[in-house]
Amino acid sequence: MLKSMLSAAALLAVLAAGAAFAAEPATTSPPMMKDGMFVTAKGMTLYTFDKDATPGKSVCNGQCATNWPPALAGDGAKAAGDWTIITRDDGLKQWAYKGKPLYAFAKDTKAGDKTGDGFLNGAWHVAK
Repeated sequence: MLKSMLSAAALLAVLAAGAAFAAEPATTSPPMMKDGMFVTAKGMTLYTFDKDATPGKSVCNGQCATNWPPALAGDGAKAAGDWTIITRDDGLKQWAYKGKPLYAFAKDTKAGDKTGDGFLNGAWHVAK
């Protein structure tokens, strides 16, 4: 009984943590510009990743995508101008600007935070 209660508590803790870092819903419009940088509909800063060296390809999968949720493109989203939509390894669609996939950062807690800029020895950059 105690073991099943602990298992249930652990599961709830994992689900709650996952919800805190869940990606924003997919959008049909590309991210917007605010204060000289691209942001999500909720105003969260978006980033590019230097290891995404091949245009139109994301290498941020698995745990990386948990920490850096992709800016998802919804059904009906259309590429236009410098905005493209890539297909990730998991099959989801992601917004890219000039071929660079865009991501939020799980440790940014409020609109305007830029705590991911320069992360991983400078591999992550605010998208501008």
